[in-house]
Amino acid sequence: MSLRPGARAWAVWAAGLAAYVVAVLNRTSLGVAGLDAQHRFDVGASALASFAVLQLLVYAGLQIPVGLLLDRFGSLRLIVSGALVMAAGQTLMAFTDGITGAVVARVLVGAGDAMTFISVLRLVPHWFPPRRVPVLTQLTGIVGQLGQVLSAVPLATLLAGPGWSTAFLAAGGAGVFVSLAALAALRDTPERRVTSGDPINLRKLGADVAEAWRHPGNRLGLWTHFTTQFTGTVFALMWGVPFLIAGEGVSRGTASTLLTLFVLVGMVTGPVLGVFVQRYPLRRSLLVLGIVGINLGAWALVILWPGRAPLPVLILLVVAIGSGGPGSMIGFDYARTFNPPHRLGTATGVVNVGGFVASLLTIELVGLILDARTGGSADYHIDDFRVAMSVQFLIAAAGLAGILRTRKLARRRLEDEEGIVIRPLRVALAERRGLAASRAVKAEGWHD
Repeated sequence: MSLRPGARAWAVWAAGLAAYVVAVLNRTSLGVAGLDAQHRFDVGASALASFAVLQLLVYAGLQIPVGLLLDRFGSLRLIVSGALVMAAGQTLMAFTDGITGAVVARVLVGAGDAMTFISVLRLVPHWFPPRRVPVLTQLTGIVGQLGQVLSAVPLATLLAGPGWSTAFLAAGGAGVFVSLAALAALRDTPERRVTSGDPINLRKLGADVAEAWRHPGNRLGLWTHFTTQFTGTVFALMWGVPFLIAGEGVSRGTASTLLTLFVLVGMVTGPVLGVFVQRYPLRRSLLVLGIVGINLGAWALVILWPGRAPLPVLILLVVAIGSGGPGSMIGFDYARTFNPPHRLGTATGVVNVGGFVASLLTIELVGLILDARTGGSADYHIDDFRVAMSVQFLIAAAGLAGILRTRKLARRRLEDEEGIVIRPLRVALAERRGLAASRAVKAEGWHD
């Protein structure tokens, strides 16, 4: 493969990226419309949360099956199918005024969304040289978050103006558009292969999933994704706008601006993390742990603030959790480096389960706590959100335990199989300082 990807490679990536942008728009649309949905369907916080939980449950549950299908059929078919399924879900949401229709709509959105992201990630190593993959993987995840801007600004504007049906029909139309763009511009590989693997059978399916799960590097990727992604996903997908408007008392316009800032922070942070991962691949877990610490520290500040937090503190929170999405992309880099190409789709699906399982658990728990405190009404006080959002620390504690355990196992396997020993950072730095001092002494002796 050429070290300089051509225009066709960038066109393929752009088509896939456009599909992912629309997938994120569809994924986060209910969060922006959360308060509108409570009034339209006359439901409480826990029932509203169940819509998002069901969507994420479908998404997470389909990750491994979709990964297997991706290894078999390639990216093009799954990206087109995913866009059309999401378009059908958003069209149904535009016209339904009952709980059943809303549930079916979010199931369709979750199913189509599940087909998109890992299919776009699969394109990158096929079309670009290995040294570009970490940065482009970050860019894929971060530029795709422009979908949150589309839901926070244009979709919110349509909700406030023409109304519910127009807003969700527009989202459905965007899905149809990107499916046509993918058909026109996207190819699985430069060699135009349509399928990427052997026919699927139950024995091969079980063997691929079991092998992907057994490798501690993949489980490290899963726990990385679990712990870094969920705070931002909970904020953007469901509880961010209600927390800001009903809890912190900001205007709808300010809430939209903060969601936009959340995306922009990720777009700036992502490439920087990609460069660090590219240069220091054996120290990826330190980046992950640092990001988790920043996220939890910011939430602790907001939750412990007496009364409503001032706008600068809310901006600090948004800037902090904005790094979580780019941090979760490191999990996919574990999958890329610990697996052969024929199992990359399956391993990526395993990793991608993590953050969305954490997100759906947190979303549902927050909704249950809010309902318990308010009796099912939407009359929230900041203290209600302060208690409900504290559940994030329990989820993060489970994730941190998983990271530390699987990191140890992955390093042990790396040493056994490839002879690579990863020393603790303080030891490595001390050895480097000792080596530099030794060289300096030798150089001084030579000059003498």
